[in-house]
Amino acid sequence: MKPPIVQTSAGVTLAGGGPFGARDLALCLARAPVAVAADSGADRLLRLGTMPEAVIGDFDSLSAAARAAIPPARQHHLAEQATTDFDKALRSVEAPFVLALGFAGARLDHGLAAMNTLVTRAERACILIGPRDLAFAAPARLELELGPGEPLSLFPMARVTGRSRGLEWPIEGLELAPHGMIGTSNRVVARRVALEFDAPGMLVILPRRRLDAAIRALRSTPP
Repeated sequence: MKPPIVQTSAGVTLAGGGPFGARDLALCLARAPVAVAADSGADRLLRLGTMPEAVIGDFDSLSAAARAAIPPARQHHLAEQATTDFDKALRSVEAPFVLALGFAGARLDHGLAAMNTLVTRAERACILIGPRDLAFAAPARLELELGPGEPLSLFPMARVTGRSRGLEWPIEGLELAPHGMIGTSNRVVARRVALEFDAPGMLVILPRRRLDAAIRALRSTPP
C-alpha cells in the first residue's frame, strides 16, 4: 500500500471545486488548518488567498494558472478515472479528521458522488460541509452533544438497522434502506444523542452550526 500523500496530526480542510466563500473557508481552517485541494479546489483556495499544502486529482479541471502558481512538489497527479477527485484526495490523506468543503455543491450528481465517497471511505473521519448542513458516515457507535428541538437526519446508503437514544422517533426495530424507509427529519429530545448501527452505510446529517459537536463525536470514537 502506498503511503499517504498528506500525513498530519492536525485536521485537514479539503477543498473541492464547488462553490464556497471566504467565511466558509475560515470556519474550516480555524478547526482544520492543513489546506489540501482536490483538483480545481486549488483554484478556489488560491482565489481566497490560501496556498494548498497538496493538490490531488486527475487534473482535468485544474487551471493552468493554478499549476503555475503551486510548487510542482505539491502537485500529485492521479491519472485513474474510476474514482472521483474527492475519493482520490480523501484516500490520500491521513489525519485525525477532514472537513470537506466545496463538494456538496452546485450539481446533484457531484453531491451524490460525495455522499457515496463518505460511506466507502468511512475509515476516514470526514465531515462534508454544505451551505446549511453537514454530513458524515456514522461509525458503529456514536454519541453527540446537541440541543433539544434540533433536527437530526439519518440517511441509509445501504440496509442498516440500529438503536438510538435521545431522538423523538427511535430507530430500534426498523430496517432503513435507500430504497425503503429512511430517517430524515428526526428531532433531538435530549442533550446527548446516542446512536448504534449494526452495519456500515449510514449518513448522519446535522445543522452546520453543530460542526464542533460532530468533530468531537468523531474524534472520541474508536477507529
